[in-house]
Amino acid sequence: MATGKTQKQSSGGSALGFEATLWATADKLRGNLDAAEYKHVVLGLIFLKYISDESRTLAALRDALLPKLLSGEVRVPAAKKLVGLE
Repeated sequence: MATGKTQKQSSGGSALGFEATLWATADKLRGNLDAAEYKHVVLGLIFLKYISDESRTLAALRDALLPKLLSGEVRVPAAKKLVGLE
């Protein structure tokens, strides 16, 4: 996490400085919110990240199986075995 100082260079050699600004902005937006209340915001964001990842996993599974199911290459019982439902 960024401290009060800006980072001069990344491993690639390019100049960075947005981390300190981003951190300061987050502190201003948080304001005087108690840590006990702030955890609900953070836990909500973690939950949304989890749901987003699961959605992408399911979409990839759908995109892999649907063409095979529609073409008749794979039947429903075989698809269940492929995804571990049986």
